[in-house]
Amino acid sequence: MQDPLTGKPTRVRGQALPGADERRALQHDHERRLEALDRLGAFAAECGVATDPDRDLVTLPEDAISLLELGDPLWAQLGGAIREWRALTPLCTLEDFGFPPGPAINLEEASLRLRYLHSGVEASAFVALPDQSVYKFYRPVEGTEKLVGSTFAFRPGEEQLLQAEACPGNYRALFEKLLLIDALGVATEIVGVTPEGIVVAKQPLGEPLPQGEDMSQRLPPELIEIPSRFLRANRDHPRLCFLAGRAWLVADLHARNFVRCSDGGLRVIDLVAAPWPEPTGSPLIADWLARVRENPQAGVLRPVADADL
Repeated sequence: MQDPLTGKPTRVRGQALPGADERRALQHDHERRLEALDRLGAFAAECGVATDPDRDLVTLPEDAISLLELGDPLWAQLGGAIREWRALTPLCTLEDFGFPPGPAINLEEASLRLRYLHSGVEASAFVALPDQSVYKFYRPVEGTEKLVGSTFAFRPGEEQLLQAEACPGNYRALFEKLLLIDALGVATEIVGVTPEGIVVAKQPLGEPLPQGEDMSQRLPPELIEIPSRFLRANRDHPRLCFLAGRAWLVADLHARNFVRCSDGGLRVIDLVAAPWPEPTGSPLIADWLARVRENPQAGVLRPVADADL
C-alpha cells in the first residue's frame, strides 16, 4: 500500500488492522530503527560529533557530511550510518500533511489533508481525510528543542523501594515507546521526522472510550502487576512487561489511551514507558524479577516448602 500523504509504502490504512505478517514487519522496522540510531550515535561519537541528547542526529539530512566522507574512512562510515537512518526514518515536512508553510509551528491550524482530533502533552492527533488513518505528531517539549515525549526517571522511594516520575525524554526513548505500543496495543508505524524535530507516527482509526472508564481489569494480558511495596509511579496503572528479554515499566494506561478497534477489541494507543532499572540495591526486587520473568503470577516472596518451616 502507498501512504496517501507521503507517497511512501505503508502497512497502516484507515480502520483496518494489519495482519500477522504485517505486524511482524512493523516490529522488525522498529527494532532496526533503534539499532540504526545506536550505530549512528556510535559513529558520531568516534568522529567527535557530540549531540545532547540526540535530536541533532535524528534530523540529519542524507548529505550532511558528504564532503567530509571523501577524505576519511571514518567519516564515510558515519555517512553510511546517516543514510541507513534516513532510509528507516525519512525526513518529511509539515507541508506534506497539508499544513501551511511558514516558520511558526502550530499543529492546531487548519490542514487541507487532515481533520484535527485532539492534542495532549506529547502529541497532536489528526485523521487523514483520504483514508481515515490517524496521524500523530510528537513535537519537541515546549520550551526546549532537544527533548520529546515522556519517559520515567527512577529514584529511591521512602515507603517503596523505587519511585518513578514521568519526565521529558529523548528521541530514542520515544522510538522505544512507539515499539512498545506496536507490540502491546494498536499497530503503530513511523512515517518520518520533520526538520523541526517532530516525529510523525500512524495508527489505525478506532473508537475512543468514555473518559474515566476503569481500565484496571482490562489491560493487555502481557502486563504484570507490580507489587506496591516495590514501586510508586505518578501515572495510572503502572505495570511490568518483558519484550525481547528486557524488562519495561509501562503506565499511563487510562481510558483515553485506549480505543475499540474495527474487530471489537480494545487496544492501547499511547503510554509512558522506560526500561526497568537494574535492581543493584535490592535483592528482593532482583529475585522477584527473575521469578516473574518465568512465571507472571509469581508472588513477592519465594515460596517456602513446609519441610523448611
